[in-house]
Amino acid sequence: MKSTHSIALAGPGTHVGYVGVGIMGAAMARNLLRGGVRVTACNRTRSKAEALVPDGATVVDTPAQLIAAGCEVVFLNLPDTPDVERVLCGEAGVLSAPAEQLAGLVVVDHSTICPVGTRALAAQLAERGVTLCDAPVSGGDVGAREGTLSIMCGGDAAALERVRPLLEMVGKKIAHLGPAGSGQACKACNQAAVVATLVGVCEALALAKRSGLDLQQVVGVLAGGAAQSWQLEQLGPKVARGDHAPGFMIDLLLKDLRLVSGAAADLKLPMPITGLIEALFRAAASQGHGSQGTQAVASVLETLGGFRYDRD
Repeated sequence: MKSTHSIALAGPGTHVGYVGVGIMGAAMARNLLRGGVRVTACNRTRSKAEALVPDGATVVDTPAQLIAAGCEVVFLNLPDTPDVERVLCGEAGVLSAPAEQLAGLVVVDHSTICPVGTRALAAQLAERGVTLCDAPVSGGDVGAREGTLSIMCGGDAAALERVRPLLEMVGKKIAHLGPAGSGQACKACNQAAVVATLVGVCEALALAKRSGLDLQQVVGVLAGGAAQSWQLEQLGPKVARGDHAPGFMIDLLLKDLRLVSGAAADLKLPMPITGLIEALFRAAASQGHGSQGTQAVASVLETLGGFRYDRD
């Protein structure tokens, strides 16, 4: 086992660790495996990591064991800032490994977390010879499966270039936006745009329903013009048929919106529309839809309007 991580350029054959293999992480890890990357997975619920074994992955129980196994890059795909802190800095976390095993390690964090927290973690890891690249993604579970995600990156540009061949296995658009935390700041912008678009799609389809139009036909027509969006094409049909199965859960989106509102408050920036939209998602969660997909926000409009998208 190598004591330092001296990879010049990552790619097929590189040994990587992957922490957090839920809906998004599992799909992204599988794309790495298809690209010839050696993947060792670690997940709080071990069975989720073991589901990758038929695809060629190996499994360990702790982040520290990823380092002991010789992983040169560690990917994270976790729910929130405290989870990332625990995996990196907690007991049996990445930084609990001996110094000689950490030197030159690159951590790529695909989680959506606080930009301020990211900058603090990057500084803490740098003291141990580890480089943190924040790299949150957009494109949903479909983009994760198809390897077409947009990846918003912050951190050291040279480290990003080292791992770019790996990122190209999971994403189509990879942008370096600046120092540590810049990727997370961009993801906050993304989430503000996404929720506004999704609620607009739901309201448009509510109007179409009340107007007696066929909702699937409306989605197809709107997607061919200026109203085209990922939210319309991917989630519009689900709204129309009342399909609330999660690609990305409302509870996780609410965490993201807390990050958006926190960033706006720090910058003394009013974002009144985003605040109103956050209230709609909170209402959906209070109705019991927190573990359902973000398109379940449509249920709030059904309650307000006294109709159902999927019923006459």
